Amino acid sequence: MPNIKSAIKRARQNEKRRLRNKAWKSRVKTETKKVLFAIEEGKEEQEIRALLRNALRMIDKVGSKGVFHKRTVARKKSRLTRYVNKALAKKEE
Repeated sequence: MPNIKSAIKRARQNEKRRLRNKAWKSRVKTETKKVLFAIEEGKEEQEIRALLRNALRMIDKVGSKGVFHKRTVARKKSRLTRYVNKALAKKEE
């Protein structure tokens, strides 16, 4: 534990931010899993697309808050979208 007053405050702030970031990351994971489970269950394309939209919106929001780096945001969105498009194309065959 730090002895200096400013370092004590900094440690408190870091802990608050860590917990807040953890919550946002968890929400992103939850939204992503909803999309993946919908694909596995064989839901309608419209429903899957709606879930994908929500997930992408959540990823963007987390990126704007600085929880994820902008390239991490782009990578997550790209991979999820590619996965959904591939799964829906396979379903149509």
